[in-house]
Amino acid sequence: MNDSKMNRRSMLQTLGKIGAGAAVTAALPALAGGASAQSTMRQNIDGDVLNFALNLEYLEAAFYAAAVGRLDEVRALGGGAEIRLPAGFTGRTPMRFASASIRQYAEEIAEDEISHVRFLRSALGGAAVARPVMDLGPAFDAAGQAASGGAIKGFNPYANDLFFLHGAFIFEDVGVTAYRGAAPLLTDPTVLGAAAGILAVEAYHSGSIRTLLFERRAQQAAAGLTVAQVTQAISDLRGKVGGGKDQGLTRAGSANIVVADANSIAFGRSTREVLNIVYLAPGASRGGFFPNGLNGSIK
Repeated sequence: MNDSKMNRRSMLQTLGKIGAGAAVTAALPALAGGASAQSTMRQNIDGDVLNFALNLEYLEAAFYAAAVGRLDEVRALGGGAEIRLPAGFTGRTPMRFASASIRQYAEEIAEDEISHVRFLRSALGGAAVARPVMDLGPAFDAAGQAASGGAIKGFNPYANDLFFLHGAFIFEDVGVTAYRGAAPLLTDPTVLGAAAGILAVEAYHSGSIRTLLFERRAQQAAAGLTVAQVTQAISDLRGKVGGGKDQGLTRAGSANIVVADANSIAFGRSTREVLNIVYLAPGASRGGFFPNGLNGSIK
């Protein structure tokens, strides 16, 4: 038996003991506000934390799968909830990539994110939450307008390679901070190990996307703004609603591919801070990329 199967079996055994309703109601407000590790580690809420992660993986998988024409594979996972797309784009055929390299990056990341969904659903078993309604159309337009002060309108991440990279930039750093923030909330070493493995892959994705955008930092993106300016605006918006913990492509005029604190440790966000970003509004319980909210106890 290979290591992945052993890890999955261990996670299934652990999560079977946890059960779908293992989260203590009193702990959830603390989670939403970013409780300390010591106040939460005494209560085993691994299943709820992994379901929170599964919601985010559904979103990333759908975003990348649509770009490479594999959205129906995501639609087949977790129920029949709607996945909204830009007008005229179905996600059943790949977007028109100008760069063969970027197309291959997109294909690889799509495979990774679909695999993450399948792994988490397998590990959670019957406790896995259904895929929520997700918006990959108007939500991107709203995010673009919010980040640019209304200068960028009608943003469609599937319109061209550069816009696709900007769309990916919105998600990737958030995924890294979400898994980093979740680490102190997990109690079982096997579950923590699997989450750490997913975090590492998300960090690889983030570094790749940031590198590709940095190489184009002086290029005109939209509304008279350069790539560096657009990505900085996105970073500023995420930082504003997500507890800071964000950086653009450059710092002091030099490349800034790795987002980290003064000790070169990746930032971690609380569940509430992550929700503020994906809902596109602080304190919201739904909206943005999840019009009806996330599924599960932490939402």
